[in-house]
Amino acid sequence: ERAMGATTLSLVAALLAMATEALVLPHTTASTNALYHTGVQSRTQIPLMAATIDAKTVKSLRDATGAGMMDCKKALIDSDGDLEAATEFLRKKGLASAAKKADRAAKEGIIETYIHTGAKLGIMVELNCETDFVAKRPEFQELAKAIAMQVAACPTVEAVTPDDIPVDWVEKEKRIEAASEDLQGKPEQIVEKIVAGRIEKAMKAKLLMPQPYIRDPNMTVDELVKSYVAKLGENIKVARFARFTVGGAAVAGEE
Repeated sequence: ERAMGATTLSLVAALLAMATEALVLPHTTASTNALYHTGVQSRTQIPLMAATIDAKTVKSLRDATGAGMMDCKKALIDSDGDLEAATEFLRKKGLASAAKKADRAAKEGIIETYIHTGAKLGIMVELNCETDFVAKRPEFQELAKAIAMQVAACPTVEAVTPDDIPVDWVEKEKRIEAASEDLQGKPEQIVEKIVAGRIEKAMKAKLLMPQPYIRDPNMTVDELVKSYVAKLGENIKVARFARFTVGGAAVAGEE
């Protein structure tokens, strides 16, 4: 009786398995079965990847880019968990968003200060935005402080944008470079190109916005500001700054 019972149970189980397969995949070919199983696998991979993106990784990406939590999570999933790739994607997205807001008037803002250790060096920065509401946000004030510290760390920086550099300085530097000993005897067109390159390099050392950000050399100050534009949703501009040193005159730069 036990043997007959076991045989009966096995037969019932086999019949149920056949019936289930017939219901799930009626009249399918081998290729259709393969497609079905591939679809099942792809559908299960998405939640599996989402499950492997932990909150700590999302927070790290959010702190680095200032993007929203859901944007960070989606970027990580789309990048297969690659933090660097997700950061690059969100940074490009933020720069595109900032470009759309660049023409908006920024007439509100704050003046932030930074006094370096020893109180021998002080920086004042005016940072502008569109509304007083954003000017009061802690993130905006955080950016203003970061800009002030950046100016303190870059003694060669004297201006915000190229328009702030005096034209007479540019012309003077051109004359000096053109008279350089290593350029004597070279064709005029070659000399002009070399001089232009040297002047551009000299100007870059004087400008704030193209400087590598001191806390993340992989981004410039300009990209840092644009990341906050994306985060806060308003146009943001560094209007001007002033550097004060004990025993020396103030050096000012403005847009």
